Amino acid sequence: MAISLGLAVSGPLRAAPNAAVEGVSDGVLRGELEAAIGEARSPPRSPLEARRRANQAVDDATALLRSEGYYDAVVEPDVGDGSTPRALVKVTPGQRFHLVAATIDWAAPQPDAAAEAAALAALKLSPGAPGRAADIVGAEGRAIATLEKRGFADAAIHPREIVVDHADQTVKPTFHIAAGDRVRLGSVRLMSKSRGKAGVQQRWLAGLTPWKPGVVYDPALLAKLQKRLLDSGAFESATVALAPPSVGEGGTRRVEVTLVERKPYSLELGAGYSTTEGSGLDAKWTRYDRLGRGDQLILTARLYDIQQKLDLEQDLPDWLAPDQTLKIGGGFLGDRTAAYDDLGGGVRIDVVKKFTRTTSFTLGAALDYASTREKTAINLQALPVGETLNLLIATTTAAFTLDRSNSILNPTKGWRVEAEADPTLIEGDRSLGYLKLMGQVSGYWPLADGWPDLAARVKVGSIVGGSLPGVPADRRFYAGGGGSVRGYSYQGVGPRLSDNTPVGGLSVTEASIEARQPVTSRLGLVVFADAGSLGATSTPGYDNIAVGVGAGVRYDLGFGPLRLDIATPLNPQRGDSPVQVYISIGQAF
Repeated sequence: MAISLGLAVSGPLRAAPNAAVEGVSDGVLRGELEAAIGEARSPPRSPLEARRRANQAVDDATALLRSEGYYDAVVEPDVGDGSTPRALVKVTPGQRFHLVAATIDWAAPQPDAAAEAAALAALKLSPGAPGRAADIVGAEGRAIATLEKRGFADAAIHPREIVVDHADQTVKPTFHIAAGDRVRLGSVRLMSKSRGKAGVQQRWLAGLTPWKPGVVYDPALLAKLQKRLLDSGAFESATVALAPPSVGEGGTRRVEVTLVERKPYSLELGAGYSTTEGSGLDAKWTRYDRLGRGDQLILTARLYDIQQKLDLEQDLPDWLAPDQTLKIGGGFLGDRTAAYDDLGGGVRIDVVKKFTRTTSFTLGAALDYASTREKTAINLQALPVGETLNLLIATTTAAFTLDRSNSILNPTKGWRVEAEADPTLIEGDRSLGYLKLMGQVSGYWPLADGWPDLAARVKVGSIVGGSLPGVPADRRFYAGGGGSVRGYSYQGVGPRLSDNTPVGGLSVTEASIEARQPVTSRLGLVVFADAGSLGATSTPGYDNIAVGVGAGVRYDLGFGPLRLDIATPLNPQRGDSPVQVYISIGQAF
């Protein structure tokens, strides 16, 4: 006996229009009319209800037509013929009215001739263009914005006058504007109370101000100050506004700043897992505005199978100059990897200059002490032979980041460039100096609707002036793992000792390509291919290229995607697992 079950699935019922539109052949205008009239959940149940809907639709259609310049339009309600009630609007649009030259009527005091001309040009209402209401309203806003940018902070709009001439089918707008006096910016006053010392915060605020007293008002200057305050990360909100006209300071206008501080402390927790790097936890504790100058004190702890870290950093934004942050930090670090084990600590200082939110240049220096255990060979008894190095390492850093992508954690278009140079001097059980260089370029390309987004990256690195095994193991290049060549273990790409200990290299090359296909608003699928190689000299080599391929799932958490990748190596070495799994937050690159 066979039993068959059937299930019929239908899409959602389509809403019925409040009234059908007749008499309009222009598809664009017809669509605008239907949108203005709106939809109903069900058809009218009686001729009386159909008539009511038709009458309402006439009002909505007439308003839309007049806003689009059809001032002679005829719109009539109807309920149609037959026994089924149906709401209709019969439309005869008529000729569209066109603009004639717009004018501005200035209230006293009248602005200078250059400001008048700039405001008139900002209207951008060309004679002969359709007399659309939205264009007229937008022109008025552009005129005010132009005046404000030229220093007329109190520019105000009076009721405009629109003359519609049915004889020649024209629309003539006349704008009535009071420009007021040109305003010059004065000092900055902090209006809100804060946890820090008022004097310290007031002086810090004055240092952020992107103008000198007496400069002509420009709203962009106030917006720039607001951005600098918010970029410090210490405030929930920042309001920057001119004081009322009555609050003057010798011909200038004071600027008032109101800050809403965020909670003084925050705690962030994170976790990660891969089949090769193991699992672990991250914790980050931040103290905001401790010194009253938008500063941050950051304590970071990391406990993973391969790394343990405790770090403390003090960030001072707008140090010596706006958009420039001084970072002073230090901490302790332990690594337990297949290539080496080390334990040590150090101090560092960096100055980060931001040119835009995603473009920065960093200069820094660090002094570290490390006790590193590294393997150098396997003896005849198959036992690892190596040494423990006690090293004092001085490093200077110059780094540049340029990000033109549309998201930090989930980019779909744009590109990124990163470059770094680290001159390094090592003393102790080993003495040498070298220059470590690294660069990476990433690109993101959205394809047509329904097609996946493409992403690709290329990374190149080189250690100039070093040698193997002279450069300590923890300072060499490695490849393999979730942020490198997926399908291989952490540090699993490149030459190894006979017991599979990674040797590392003096140069590295990596490349990745991904196709990212959205499935729903939150869920996405990914297929990818990664490749990488290490070189025994400072010139990148391609004799041992490793390639991995795989697929993954992305789930949007709101702030960024949760990433699950499964990959396999195409040319595995002895001991490599056939499958690697990676879980993290954010795209792989």
